Amino acid sequence: MEEYCVVEKFGQGEIVEKKSRFIAQVFPIKDEEEALLQIEKIKKEYWDARHNCYAFVVGKNNEIQRFSDDGEPQGTAGKPILEVLINGNYHNTLIVVTRYFGGTLLGTGGLVRAYGQSSKAGIENATVAKVCDGVNVSVETDYNYIGKIKYVMAQMNIEAAEEYGANVKLDIDMKKTDFEKFRSQIVDLTGGAAKFSEVKNIEYKETIEK
Repeated sequence: MEEYCVVEKFGQGEIVEKKSRFIAQVFPIKDEEEALLQIEKIKKEYWDARHNCYAFVVGKNNEIQRFSDDGEPQGTAGKPILEVLINGNYHNTLIVVTRYFGGTLLGTGGLVRAYGQSSKAGIENATVAKVCDGVNVSVETDYNYIGKIKYVMAQMNIEAAEEYGANVKLDIDMKKTDFEKFRSQIVDLTGGAAKFSEVKNIEYKETIEK
């Protein structure tokens, strides 16, 4: 699977170009219907703005791609917003850029830059995650080894849900590329006492630190 990015939490950014305000809002979306509802909500909220331009992508392979210039010259608003999404390899994401006109025409090039830069500013303030191939695995160990296993997990930035009983059971999600290294280290540390089971392929999501 090719790695891609998703927005986990809303973000907003703003730039000012020759007294025109460009307010970008970035949303995670599940489908086209959710995107259109959010766009209508913003249009009502910013009813006094000159333009509410947008672009969104939906689907595992971005099968749905939509954009609107909302009265700006063709190709100067919606398409630059869409290009930010495509170039950043974002999926299931909506960006709406609201423009309050400042009295000075920006020209085609100025509009393209302003809508692109404001979109990037919005994404910069959103919580973004990278999605890649991963595995979910269950590890069972006795209490003698749990400290060593947790040390390896901390070194590899791996977290787990823990269940304590006669033994300790760990339910772990991790990148697929990390799995063999992790398993090898745990087997060596425990002399094979830690048992791995129920290895499942998943989509692994990792928040990008900014």
